[in-house]
Amino acid sequence: MKKIFMFLAVMGVMAFSAQNAAAQDEQPADGTAATEVVTEATETLDGPEEIPLHQALKTKFIEGGAGFMALVIICLILGLALSIERILYLSLSKTNTKKLLAKVEKALNEGGVEAAKDVCRNTRGPVASIFYQGLLRMDQGIETVEKTVVSYGSVQMSQMENGLSWISLFIAIAPSLGFLGTVIGMIQAFDAIQVAGDMSPNVVAGGMKVALITTVGGLIVAVILQLFYNYILSQIDSLTIEMEDASISLIDVLVKYQEKK
Repeated sequence: MKKIFMFLAVMGVMAFSAQNAAAQDEQPADGTAATEVVTEATETLDGPEEIPLHQALKTKFIEGGAGFMALVIICLILGLALSIERILYLSLSKTNTKKLLAKVEKALNEGGVEAAKDVCRNTRGPVASIFYQGLLRMDQGIETVEKTVVSYGSVQMSQMENGLSWISLFIAIAPSLGFLGTVIGMIQAFDAIQVAGDMSPNVVAGGMKVALITTVGGLIVAVILQLFYNYILSQIDSLTIEMEDASISLIDVLVKYQEKK
């Protein structure tokens, strides 16, 4: 599943790059700025029209510098791909634990441990996997089963948290890239002032605007990914509570089963 989303992310980057290249090819050969092209395209005899959102975003992307803005967009695409993959994985990991416990208990009473193993094998999710690992060591005693359930629960926790470190990395990198682009943009603005020999408002304002666009882009990406990251953590916490509660209930069921034997 992860490979599929990573492939889609790469395809998205390629499509975005192709669109950006096409937009740059459409600029006039005499070096007219992209903002002037957008303004002229939206003006009519009745006056200027409202600029479409996608066109405004494209303009800001070009103004902020294609290099740094492309890196920020790549962080967003990869972070979203990993987030969606985790959300789908956690959604498929959810199990009706009460129903599963009832099935396992019924299978134990009617067909023994092997029947209970079949129930767990035919049920998806980390809870069923933990149950299965515990039932595999049923002949070694309840204490061994309990240790196995706890140990394999840690393994399932690690699998649920797989990929979160990369998402947190993109959350940290995106604003850092934005700040780096801002610093470089400020340096370029001061170079322009030095070349012009005059600290005119137009030179200063233009350089400051371009420099701050990368920071805004990086912060927006970080906020979006942070929302997904916190949602994933909440889902993991919910599944962890379910696993712990179900594991305790399974031990109780196995104790009752041994007492009946």
